[in-house]
Amino acid sequence: MTRKSRTGASVANNIEVWTSLEGLAELLATTPIHRFLGFQIVRFDKAAGTLSISCPTSGGAERSDGAGQAHGGAIATLIDTTATFAACVAAGRSVPTMNLHVDYLRPAAGPEMTATATIRKQGRTAAIVDIDIVSATKLVAIGRCSLAMAS
Repeated sequence: MTRKSRTGASVANNIEVWTSLEGLAELLATTPIHRFLGFQIVRFDKAAGTLSISCPTSGGAERSDGAGQAHGGAIATLIDTTATFAACVAAGRSVPTMNLHVDYLRPAAGPEMTATATIRKQGRTAAIVDIDIVSATKLVAIGRCSLAMAS
């Protein structure tokens, strides 16, 4: 499968895309909602099974104009995207989400929120990924995603 970048260049959905910060950033930018919400890949560690994505809590992610808090839907999207990218890095290809669970703990009221995904279990057919969302040094949400790993 091939995807297009914002500039129209092909972004191959192969192992090379999933092995560099630049490749991941380019692939993240191919999805309109990721661009709208301002998602940015912060770091990834394939060996540790971790990946982090940040997002401003203002602009497209804001609960309402001037609220100074992120909308729950933006938080859920950040959880899903971060889990998916972590699993894709592990698999070296795109994998779909099978299930998503979010526990909202407090408003995301800092200027930015960062999601960190940790792969808890990766099997032949499925992966379980836990995600912590932190804003202004406080844990604001916890997510868990299961993703289909079978090709």
